[in-house]
Amino acid sequence: MEIEKKSHGALIGSIIIIVIILIGGIYIWQSKVKNMPRKNTENTMQTSNTSTGSDLNDVNSLDKEINSVNTNTGVDVNSIQ
Repeated sequence: MEIEKKSHGALIGSIIIIVIILIGGIYIWQSKVKNMPRKNTENTMQTSNTSTGSDLNDVNSLDKEINSVNTNTGVDVNSIQ
């Protein structure tokens, strides 16, 4: 009986196709990143400072809402087995 030689052609072809797709994806991603407008750092700082105050107000209002919720379900815990 002769020993069968295994061909790795399909595996190598698949790897080459995956590498080409990855390179194309990176190229397209980089071209989109270059075309995006850049924001000024001053505008970013002003936005973050103003949003911090509103975020604290949101957290405080959520805390008040949690404390005011009625969690009484009317179920006697001792009677549940």
